[in-house]
Amino acid sequence: QVQLKESGGGSVQAGGSLRLSCAASLYTSSGYCMAWFRQAPGKEREGLAVIGSDGRIDSADYMEGRFTISLDNAKKTLYLQMNRLQPDDTAMYYCAARFKGSGYCYRVEADFPYWGQGTQVTVSS
Repeated sequence: QVQLKESGGGSVQAGGSLRLSCAASLYTSSGYCMAWFRQAPGKEREGLAVIGSDGRIDSADYMEGRFTISLDNAKKTLYLQMNRLQPDDTAMYYCAARFKGSGYCYRVEADFPYWGQGTQVTVSS
């Protein structure tokens, strides 16, 4: 059973930064994908970025260089550095994971069977 635990959320003012972390109990010698999704109040969950254990990244265009995903394979910990936060970034942020073969990782919610509980990010103007 894969367990994911997010941390690092909180309340910041517009223009501020936060770094989210997701610690995974994920034991495998095969490849895997880890991703960040977010869900704002009244909106559908959207995929921000995904990174494979091979380092390949697929990210949403609207991240516009403000958000950076990274993965520490040794620690099985996923990060999301968020800079220049805006009120529209207010959402619950979720970490997700899946095992993979030799294929690519994509930001497709249905591909991910393992999810964390989420961490709340609130940005005030």
